[in-house]
Amino acid sequence: MAVEYDTERRTHTGILAAAETAAPVESVDVVAQELRRRFGATSVSFLITDLAGQSVVRLSTAGEVGTGESIERVPLFGSVYGDVLRTQRLRLADSVDGDGGQRVIAPVTNRGDSIGLLEVRIPAGPSPRTLREISRAAHTLAYIVIANQRFTDLYQWGRRTTPLTLAAEIQHNLLPSSLACEADQFAVAGALEPAGNVGGDTFDYALDRGTLHLSVTDAMGHDVQAALLASLLLGALRGARRAGRDLAEQAERAHRAMVEHSGGALATGLLLRVELNDGRVRLVNAGHPWPLRLRDGRVEELGLSIDLPFGVRVPHTYRVQELTLRPGDRLVILTDGMQDRGSGTADLPALLADTGHLHPRETVQVLTMAVLDANRGELRDDATVMCLDWYGPEATRMDAHTGADLAKTSPAAVPFPQGPARN
Repeated sequence: MAVEYDTERRTHTGILAAAETAAPVESVDVVAQELRRRFGATSVSFLITDLAGQSVVRLSTAGEVGTGESIERVPLFGSVYGDVLRTQRLRLADSVDGDGGQRVIAPVTNRGDSIGLLEVRIPAGPSPRTLREISRAAHTLAYIVIANQRFTDLYQWGRRTTPLTLAAEIQHNLLPSSLACEADQFAVAGALEPAGNVGGDTFDYALDRGTLHLSVTDAMGHDVQAALLASLLLGALRGARRAGRDLAEQAERAHRAMVEHSGGALATGLLLRVELNDGRVRLVNAGHPWPLRLRDGRVEELGLSIDLPFGVRVPHTYRVQELTLRPGDRLVILTDGMQDRGSGTADLPALLADTGHLHPRETVQVLTMAVLDANRGELRDDATVMCLDWYGPEATRMDAHTGADLAKTSPAAVPFPQGPARN
């Protein structure tokens, strides 16, 4: 066992060392070369999740990526790829050309943020040790992608399955770099489905030693002007948060920024601070829709007091309110685009109750897609949602080799008899 562990460690170390000496755009090539050498892999590819979270895009190796000429988009719904992302467990699948080999598909994930998939084609009958090494190579690839995406547009290019308008480009750049996060006490994920002419929705989160900060905001208007207002608002909130200001001061700074620079436009927002040691939540509601809470199978709207939106030019203050989360609670924060008149056929409380068994990664996708379907694919306003699962202050065990908490992943959507699921 010690020999196997040492071999796996050397593989991990070798991939990282090779990545350090390679160009940023050659991250996948580095992993591919190592897996070809060790296991006789005939093909290796990285499939990155797109911005909508509904498909993955295959990035090939050996200089074929990043040309912008063509991409292979693979839908996730009902596929083995979708189930690997849902369950965060490696799967085997038959080779597509019937040569007797097998495809090993492993999640590329870091701290619950599902970046994509590693697909390796190898001879049939891989040993448990081989599968374990491929799984750990996929986890290593997550770190490599995170480190190298600062220097290249390759991974951003891969995530864009449809062209973005200028407003949408600004809006997506405002989102946190990871759309999901897992820690001992919680899991959180967000999704934004932009309207055709793009509103001013944003969501954000940050974690410090004892506090989780969350915000969902909605700037008035559409297109580039709304995106610029969202940038102004989020810049004020992040600046105040990073300066260590309390929640009331964060709200006040956001308000002053809108008053002084928005030209009379308004924005709503819900700001939260979750204390990790006891689940106590402090929040400010600036004209925003009430959050929803799923507790013991029951969904309720938290009818908290609502203050004026940011930017209203009358004297007022922002009240800091409190509530307490219990272990097992799910809190959902959304914008009014999720409750638009055209979204009436999407019963969000019922959907929230029905998706209680899903990880927040999948829950936010289900909710936004339901609203999109209810509007026949044409939103009049952005639909944005954040989902927070509160586990409690007691530590849970993260899987150090996969980058996800395997005890809290979503179940498989459909069975795949081609090969067993593996940790």
